[in-house]
Amino acid sequence: MLTFLVMTIFVVMSPGLDTALITKRTISNGARDGFQMALGFTAGSLIHTIAVTIGLSALLMQSALAFGIIKWVGAVYLIYLGVKALLAKKAIPTVATTTAPTKKQHSAFLEAFLSNVLNPKVIVFFLTFLPQFITDDRHATRDFLLMGSTYAVCTVIWFSIYVICLYYIREWLLSPTVQLWMERATGVVLIGFGLKILFTKSEAV
Repeated sequence: MLTFLVMTIFVVMSPGLDTALITKRTISNGARDGFQMALGFTAGSLIHTIAVTIGLSALLMQSALAFGIIKWVGAVYLIYLGVKALLAKKAIPTVATTTAPTKKQHSAFLEAFLSNVLNPKVIVFFLTFLPQFITDDRHATRDFLLMGSTYAVCTVIWFSIYVICLYYIREWLLSPTVQLWMERATGVVLIGFGLKILFTKSEAV
């Protein structure tokens, strides 16, 4: 569980589409919209958790071999994400910090929720990330729900802190150097964990 928690923190903090969206909305509309988006991303994560729990738990009951294949594919995918992060030459593009009036926008919560639920990369990530931490088939459903809930909690905590920081250390937090450092650190963690899975005996995975 400790390994999962550390991995989750790095993944949640890594800059991506969700970071870009919440940055744009917070700067243009204020902290209230930023907090609503944080809740939207969290709700989306819970939906993915339920979907993965139902689907993978059923698969585990049907075929341990198929579940094992998913774990190996997931390990390779994590390494891919890690390498991609390490090779990144620049941080995620940030949005302009203009304070000019903007057109009426849809609900911040709904925008974040839909962007999370409908993002295929997030779906693939949940399908490959959570299975890596299942050690006892008998408690797979419970563990999936626990890990997904933990991921959701980390998400809302991090983005709430992020929204607050936008007002106090915005220039530092959004600097290309800081975001690139976060990408590289996440890359190292993902590659390390992926390699651990690949070189672990199948009986222990």
